[in-house]
Amino acid sequence: MGQPTATADVPAAATSAPASHQPEVTAAGRPRRGHLAGLDGLRAVAIVSVVVFHLDPSWLPGGFLGVDVFFVISGFLITTLLVQERRSTGGVDLRGFWTRRARRLLPALAVVVPASILIARTVEADLLVGIRRQALGALTFSTNWLEIGQGSNYFAATSPQLFMNFWSLAVEEQFYLFWPLVMIGLLALHRRFALTEGVLAVVVLGVGLASAVGMALTYDASNPTRAYYGTDTHLFGLMLGAALAIVWTGPLRAYTTSRLWCAHRRWFVGAALATVAALFVLAGEEQAWTFALGIPLVSIATAVLMLAAVERPGALRSVLELPPLAWIGQRSYGIYLWHWPVILIVAQDIPTTAGTSAFVWTRVWAVVVTLALADLSFRFVETPVRRLGFRETGRRILRSFALLRSVRARRIVLGGVVASALVLGIVMVTAPDTSTTQRTIEDNQARAAAPRKTEPAPTFSGTKSFTMPKGDEIDVFGDSMVVGSVPALEYYFPGIQIDARSNRRWSDGLAAIESAGSSLRRAVVLAFGTNAGTDPETVEKILDEIGEDHMVVIVNLHADRLSRIDGDNEALREIAAKHPNVALADWDGAVTGEDLQADGIHPSLGGAHTYAATIRQALADLSEKHTGKPVELKELPRP
Repeated sequence: MGQPTATADVPAAATSAPASHQPEVTAAGRPRRGHLAGLDGLRAVAIVSVVVFHLDPSWLPGGFLGVDVFFVISGFLITTLLVQERRSTGGVDLRGFWTRRARRLLPALAVVVPASILIARTVEADLLVGIRRQALGALTFSTNWLEIGQGSNYFAATSPQLFMNFWSLAVEEQFYLFWPLVMIGLLALHRRFALTEGVLAVVVLGVGLASAVGMALTYDASNPTRAYYGTDTHLFGLMLGAALAIVWTGPLRAYTTSRLWCAHRRWFVGAALATVAALFVLAGEEQAWTFALGIPLVSIATAVLMLAAVERPGALRSVLELPPLAWIGQRSYGIYLWHWPVILIVAQDIPTTAGTSAFVWTRVWAVVVTLALADLSFRFVETPVRRLGFRETGRRILRSFALLRSVRARRIVLGGVVASALVLGIVMVTAPDTSTTQRTIEDNQARAAAPRKTEPAPTFSGTKSFTMPKGDEIDVFGDSMVVGSVPALEYYFPGIQIDARSNRRWSDGLAAIESAGSSLRRAVVLAFGTNAGTDPETVEKILDEIGEDHMVVIVNLHADRLSRIDGDNEALREIAAKHPNVALADWDGAVTGEDLQADGIHPSLGGAHTYAATIRQALADLSEKHTGKPVELKELPRP
């Protein structure tokens, strides 16, 4: 088995976004000889999992772990390149190394960022909230630390960002910048003190393990972004790949073809495949073990698959080299850059509701657009610069401009470029600082947090307790969903009393109910869970505190990009079914695409009325259930 030569033609490394390390290609777009077999297929698996997760997390809850597959590949390829260059030339050409990375990363990035901003502005201004910070992070590869400083949440669908996915590209580029310097130091120590490759690999792997421990210790269930985005806490995959490369490129490579490995290779590969598949399906974003154990496990499994693919021909390599997988893998960098902005823009341009056939078709359309853009980028942006370099590509562009036959054509092209730049500048300057959702919540917050009336509420008994309540007989306790619906709730229920604030959980609801005590009105509406999910034990405590003589309505949840919603709603349904005085307001079933703000969670102006009407219907159903008398609900005009 011949070992590929680590030259500039070796895949430069899959950006976690993906493969900025693509193999050098021929004019026909085929990989040149010398690239590591099977890695395009692994990139394809990784990018498909990430895209499916971003299309709808419920389709593949652990799909975001595909990023860690890219990290392992990247650490392996970069370190292979550095070690082999040092052995063949006696040194590492840092300027050449960083130039090659720039040629692979920057061209596509320079197209995606301005194009996405301009297109997003024509569709929905809310997509540009914080865009100046996002663009700065994207173009300087500092997205992860800027968003950590901002307090952003990668897993919160309430604040989708146009370039949210660029955090991993930032981690990769920071790795490209500093890792060659670290490797030069390690290789110098290796030579001076006669350290073995095994010692170097252990040191590197130790750094990775320390990073994994750091992620587990830093993890915060309410916002795991610091643990997930941090370069220091997300190094395990990169270091594992690097350690494997140190072993694979040196005398210790014999251990990768040892009798144990060869005898049980199929079992190792099968276990690795099963591990990756299980984690993609089971390792949800809301589970702490995903970050403490899932990420290291998927990284280790990837290392096994990668070693099996590059070491020798076999069934795994044959599958990974299939043309469709190779095609996707070669374009994985462009797919990663484009897919998230495209998903957000399509979702705003064609509003739909998750779980409907229309929603699925919009997702299919987003995939088609992403693949088309990625292929165009690969053919006409990435490949020319990768083959020719920045200077020669610039010369050819200027030469093509000079060859335009008429002065008018040149003016049109130049004018288009200048106009686009001016429009982009205007869009950046005028981009909103807050979203419509946030402004709505802020406007309604004072009304939702008005002091409660503390005098004891009138009591009722028997079936009279369950007649359809008037507004001044209803208490509402909730989070930002209620805050966003305050005007509609007051319109449907004049005199209603509302106690709601953003970012509340069920535990906050319990505290509010306990504080209300005997002043609780006879109908109580509970709307929590959007921020941290359903806590059945706390919900039961709240219902015990309220008592069985009150009408209670629990509003279920809806979010287009939260994988836990179905499980949360099932838990709420089971709780409501156990209590005769409790009804479930099916907001998830009633909502349509037009009812939602740009975040896919909070109600729009029309959605707020749907939200209030859903609560009213639940109260009517609960009243009919206990009194036996149907409640006629007058249809109210929407203002």
